[in-house]
Amino acid sequence: MKTLEACYEYDFTKLNFQERKIKITHPKTILLGPPKCGKSYLIYDYLSNFKTEDYIYIDLDDLKNDKEEVKTNIKAFIQENQIKVLIIENYEFDFQIPKCDSIILTTTNNNNLLGFKKLYMQALDFEEYLLHDNKHQNIINSFNSFFKYGNLPEVIAYDDNDKQKRSQEVLKLFCKDSTELYILQLLFSNIDEKKSIFQLFSTLKKRIKISKDKFYEICKVYEENKIIFFLEKINHEKSVKKLYSYNYSFVTSISHTKKFKHEFSNMVFLELNSKYKKIYYLDYVDFYIPQDNYIVLSIPFFNDLILNSITKKLLNIISEYNISDITIVTISNSKVMYLENLEVNILPFYEWSLS
Repeated sequence: MKTLEACYEYDFTKLNFQERKIKITHPKTILLGPPKCGKSYLIYDYLSNFKTEDYIYIDLDDLKNDKEEVKTNIKAFIQENQIKVLIIENYEFDFQIPKCDSIILTTTNNNNLLGFKKLYMQALDFEEYLLHDNKHQNIINSFNSFFKYGNLPEVIAYDDNDKQKRSQEVLKLFCKDSTELYILQLLFSNIDEKKSIFQLFSTLKKRIKISKDKFYEICKVYEENKIIFFLEKINHEKSVKKLYSYNYSFVTSISHTKKFKHEFSNMVFLELNSKYKKIYYLDYVDFYIPQDNYIVLSIPFFNDLILNSITKKLLNIISEYNISDITIVTISNSKVMYLENLEVNILPFYEWSLS
């Protein structure tokens, strides 16, 4: 039982872990989320609370590990060594999990298990990024790096010249074949666009041979794992949705075409998504949060000319949706203005995200 014996020797007690806003608190947890967002490190942090002899950590995607050995012998191995905590990374629900006091699974399958709690993890929000970023000495430099290179925890440690290359490697890591890579490139190149699944499929089939069912199936898996997000228009379920990625910087990794406004809006969406369960869009409004009667506009380079062009539209929306709070998120502008009696806060992203 070489695989199980080797996995039983892992020691995570001395790992240097940067705090995240979420923790594993339930003893039976299915940990979901996109690649390289920090799921494994969250598990390492959880294991640091136990003695090494009390847990076993198994990654089924590790080529050194014999999956058939794990399937056949894991139950007896746990009983023999009186193991209290079982960790299985990249579990595919293709064999039965043995009984254990605590079981933590990572998977791309959004299945349910009786007694298990699901925990969804995303990449860093800006506040978390600041905790991880030891290179920059002020918040503006940190923001510039966050916007340019993205929100993946591991990318922070790379030299600037290697960060984009690493983003490309990450893209390839979660693609089983060239077809999936084409799909991801298509999806990420359309962030902050209003596109139906059928429109995306129609574009892709001009480039590669793929069935509609296969494309829809892959998109569903990506959505379940929060690799992509489809944002609905409020009260218009059949309207085209806006598409967003879990890491906005992938756009510059796959294309020479600059999509500054789209990347910026995607970054704003992710900050909102980390705080609110229900987000929608409206005509002329990027993001609408009904629970707070709150709208957010993503306008990187705000000026009075832009304000004049949208004032009438905003006044109509304020009246129709009883809006009580408006924020315009920018790159660096800071200002307070009023639309009739309603205060509008114009804030740079690095202030707004921390407020």
